[in-house]
Amino acid sequence: MSLVAGIDIGGTKTAAGLVDADGTVLARHRLPTPAADGPAAVVAAAVRAVRELGEPVAAVGVGSAGVVDPVAGRIVSATDALPGWAGTELRRELEEALGVPVAVENDVHAHALGEAWRGAAAGHRHVLLVAVGTGIGGSLLIDGRVHHGARSVAGHAGHVPVPSAAGVPCTCGGTGHAEAVGSGPGLLAAYAKAASEPASSLAEVAARAAGGEEQARRILAWGARALGEALGGIVNMTDPDLVLVGGGVSHCGPEWWEPLREAFTAELLPPLKEVELRPCALGGDAAVVGAASLALEALEALEALEALSATGSPGDREVQAYEGVPG
Repeated sequence: MSLVAGIDIGGTKTAAGLVDADGTVLARHRLPTPAADGPAAVVAAAVRAVRELGEPVAAVGVGSAGVVDPVAGRIVSATDALPGWAGTELRRELEEALGVPVAVENDVHAHALGEAWRGAAAGHRHVLLVAVGTGIGGSLLIDGRVHHGARSVAGHAGHVPVPSAAGVPCTCGGTGHAEAVGSGPGLLAAYAKAASEPASSLAEVAARAAGGEEQARRILAWGARALGEALGGIVNMTDPDLVLVGGGVSHCGPEWWEPLREAFTAELLPPLKEVELRPCALGGDAAVVGAASLALEALEALEALEALSATGSPGDREVQAYEGVPG
C-alpha cells in the first residue's frame, strides 16, 4: 500500500502528515515556519517535516499559503506572512529534495479537498468552504474539483463587498470588504475601539460574549453578519450543495454562529434556502489530508501514464488528462 505525505505550509507553522490511501493520518509532525529566514528555509522546513514522519512516501502533496499555480507548482503571489515566497518553484524544489512526485495547491483549496474526502463535505460534489482566521479565504469545489479561475486567484471570499463593512479599510487596500470586519484582526480591532477594557485575544472577546457582555456580543454579531451576507451572495452565484466554515474565528461559539446563519439565510434566493451552513470537521488535519489526496491523484496519473507507455504511445487525451493533474 502506497503511503503519501501531506504538507500544510502557513505563515507560522508547517504541518506534515503520513496518509494512507483511505485518507487516514498515520503520523504527524509539526514545526514553526521559519518565514523570516526566507523561502529556502521554509522549503527546508517542509522537507524536514516529511522526513520526520519516519516512513518512506511515494508522493507528496502540499497546501501552501498564497496564490498557487497548481499546474506549474509555483507560488504566484503571497502576503507578508511569508516574505519573498512569491515566485518560489515549490514543486520543483521539493521534488529535487525528496526524490518523489509533488503536487502543490493553495492551503484553503487543500482544506476543502480534505473536508470533501474525509470530513464534513464527504459525499458532496459542489462545496463552498470558507476559512475565517487572520484573513478570510475560500474554496469552491465544482463536481469535486477545485475551481481556480483564469489566474488561480479564485476563492478570495473575504474580499466580497458587504453593507455591514461599508467604509471600513481592508488589508487589500480597498474598503467595505467582509474581511475588514469579519476576520480575527478585524473583530479584535472593532472591539478595542468599542470596549472600555481591551481584550488580549479574540478568544477573550468570545469568552466575554459567552459571559453576557453586551459589547462583545455586539461586535461578534456585527462581524458574523458581514460574513453571512458575503456567503449568501456567493451561494446565490454558485449554488453549492453546502457551505463549510472553519478557521480560528469559527470557535467563537453561538454568539457568532447564530447571527452568521441568520444573515446567510436572509441573503439566499428562495430556491437556495435549504443550503446548509455547517462547521468543518477535520480541524488541523484538513489541509494535510486534502494535500495528500492530490499526492495520491498525481501518483495514480503517473502510474497510468507508465502503463500506457508500456503498451504504446499515449494519445492526446491521455496526455492532456495527466497534464491537468496538479504536480
